[in-house]
Amino acid sequence: MPILQHHNIKPEGELGLWDITEPQSYFLRRLKPKGDELEQLNQLTGKSRRLEWMAVRWLLHKMSGRRKRSVCLKDEFGKPHLVDSTYEISFSHSKQLVTVIAAPVSCGIDIQNITPSVERIAHKFMREEEMKSLKTKTRQEHLHVYWGAKEALYKAYGRKKLEFKEHILVEPFNYNLKKGKCVGHVIKDEFSATYTLCYQKIDNHMLVYCLKTD
Repeated sequence: MPILQHHNIKPEGELGLWDITEPQSYFLRRLKPKGDELEQLNQLTGKSRRLEWMAVRWLLHKMSGRRKRSVCLKDEFGKPHLVDSTYEISFSHSKQLVTVIAAPVSCGIDIQNITPSVERIAHKFMREEEMKSLKTKTRQEHLHVYWGAKEALYKAYGRKKLEFKEHILVEPFNYNLKKGKCVGHVIKDEFSATYTLCYQKIDNHMLVYCLKTD
């Protein structure tokens, strides 16, 4: 299926969204993974995981507009990076959707299927001041923005060992039904960074991405 979204984001960067309807063979013929990439792919088990791995890399290539595809590997912490580019990247997937962000600054992205089960885990990632910003009518979607925001910030930090309630803060905000912005912070030990967060509801999914601002 064609790309669902591909657009520039401010201040600089690109975002893409792909709906996977293709079989593994479609991506394998186009990606032609070799070396470390092929080894990475062969370590994955399960049809869905392999499809997601291939789809995000093909989407990233289509977004680049390049003739030759850039090799995409993971660092020691599992964070993806392009071998021949200074751009930072981040991936996410939910059901048949995969999404990619690429930017010259620290970035992260998350997409989640909106589900009532988010209530059961809210206590694990929501701070008291964040909970107070929720309203009854939009509570479920608002919670998904907070969750997606913290997942995106976690990926942007990229070194793991972050506690969502202790180290990742999202400034309380009023939820807009279709899309909006808010501000997030990652604070741990000597590290401190602020990010602009953007969110968008796409059918029954919540897409959130972050870009470092300081």
